[in-house]
Amino acid sequence: MKKAALILLALAAAACGGSTSAPSTVAANATVSNDVFTGVVQVGGLDVHNFTVTTPGTVSVTMTAAGPPPTITMGIGIGNPNGAGGCTFISTTQLPASTTTPQLSGTLTASGPYCVGIGDVGNAAGPITYSVTVSHT
Repeated sequence: MKKAALILLALAAAACGGSTSAPSTVAANATVSNDVFTGVVQVGGLDVHNFTVTTPGTVSVTMTAAGPPPTITMGIGIGNPNGAGGCTFISTTQLPASTTTPQLSGTLTASGPYCVGIGDVGNAAGPITYSVTVSHT
């Protein structure tokens, strides 16, 4: 396994959380935003996209397409952007792509910047093109 995939897997956690710097309450009636990110993950690579949560609440991450092959298993993580342009993951998983069911979901307890990462878990034979949707408040 490549370094990025190992990092993605090593930082797995049970549920999504938020920044611990400022306590906040979860809003029941917050507007949900959908961010769609697309890109290419190189063999052994990791691609990161940032998004902003305006109101604490639910979050879900759905990889709607990836391949070739369309059945490839990819690593998906959500976390906080770090100063190096990466993502410090608070929750990760690895599942086959191309689904309409969220692969990650939980509650973010603070507003602010977050990131989603998509990575090769060691089975890509070439570059993998993907599409991922992050639904959040």
